[in-house]
Amino acid sequence: QVQLVESGGGLVQPGGSLRLSCAASGIIFRLFDMGWYRQAPGKQRELVARHTSGGNTNYADFVKGRFTISRDYAKNTVYLQMNSLKPEDTAVYYCKASKTLSRDLWGQGTQVTVSS
Repeated sequence: QVQLVESGGGLVQPGGSLRLSCAASGIIFRLFDMGWYRQAPGKQRELVARHTSGGNTNYADFVKGRFTISRDYAKNTVYLQMNSLKPEDTAVYYCKASKTLSRDLWGQGTQVTVSS
């Protein structure tokens, strides 16, 4: 079964940290670009970070220096380490797998709430 399953969201205080995980199944993980996106209420979904199949990473300006994307090929899992969280980071975070000539795959999302 082809699916992406996110986990690791929750409630955290400003300045805190969370690590999100996205476990992939049913795909050849190493061939896919993996990305983390987020969507806050009333806003469009936006790219947070991406890890390409070639090993390159890129980040949205608003998370540079705070978030780190990584992937474990043995576990078919991509991670998003989030440090120095701010209230404006509150959103549903989604994992996406993409590959040329294949349709994008999305996870169900995990809620991250940054609040005191």
